[in-house]
Amino acid sequence: MKKVSIVIPTRNEEKHIEKCINSILENDYPEKEIIVVDGMSNDKTRKILKKYKEIKLIDNPDRITPIALNIGIKNSSGDYVMIAGAHSTYSKNYISECVKKLDENKCDIAGGKVITKPGNNTKKALAISKVLSHPFGIGGAKYRINPQKEIYVDTVAYGIYKKEVFKKVGFFNPKLVRNQDIEMNLRIKNSGFKILLVPTAKSYYFARDNFKDLFKNNFQNGLWVILSTKYAKKAFSFRHLVPLFFVLFLISILFIFKFTILKTFYFSVLGLYLILNLFFSLKIAVKEKSFLIFFYSFLSFLILHISYGLGSLVGIFKRFFIKE
Repeated sequence: MKKVSIVIPTRNEEKHIEKCINSILENDYPEKEIIVVDGMSNDKTRKILKKYKEIKLIDNPDRITPIALNIGIKNSSGDYVMIAGAHSTYSKNYISECVKKLDENKCDIAGGKVITKPGNNTKKALAISKVLSHPFGIGGAKYRINPQKEIYVDTVAYGIYKKEVFKKVGFFNPKLVRNQDIEMNLRIKNSGFKILLVPTAKSYYFARDNFKDLFKNNFQNGLWVILSTKYAKKAFSFRHLVPLFFVLFLISILFIFKFTILKTFYFSVLGLYLILNLFFSLKIAVKEKSFLIFFYSFLSFLILHISYGLGSLVGIFKRFFIKE
């Protein structure tokens, strides 16, 4: 039986880290090691981690996620390496289901589907979690929209990698504070490795539970889609630019108010977006039997799209017009 090293980067994860570690310890795959690389947490994360004799705790004084991942991979002794997230828990069969596909040489990286859970028990948190697992909200990330069949994909979350993948494509880019997984997956895909989505393996991601944190998180994601081009030749796919085009479209009203034809086109497109938002928000609300969730879902879609696009717009100015 091949050994799996589970690498978990952390910083100030007192709210979720215990649930994460327990779910991995309870996994039915026996041959595993857990490596937690902590970015010098100043909450209760380290106190919680020190209760576990089963884990290897390593410091990450740089406090940057890709550096933490690289530290973990370099200190791993397994044949396979799993990149796990501290914000998530994992089904009991997660590791064994993915390893089965790797052992059968069906793929070089295997990962399960992500089921997005509310960050707390409020209706706002529930609406945010539903939006973050909806195609209208997050686009083409297949692992997040409840797939039912095995399928080869461009990326998975919480993948289990054959060690030789890192030997061929290298480690995570340490300069990418965010979106380092997007750039890594593009390198992996371009090197000819196969990534398999295994829906029988399930992870449960705890989403942000308020609009402020939702905005901040997605703004940073959008920002680093653009800033990543400073450190990597190809660091994103076209679909990652869609929110940027949406925000540019919204701003364009400032320049077309004199042109009747353009205004007609503008409000037609904007009307279509709002109708789609209303439709999908209503579907979520009907399923959850709550009008309040309709309101929160509508706002969540807007915040998700606009914050990511604004982040990318700011990224353009920082990348090309501001010298650091």
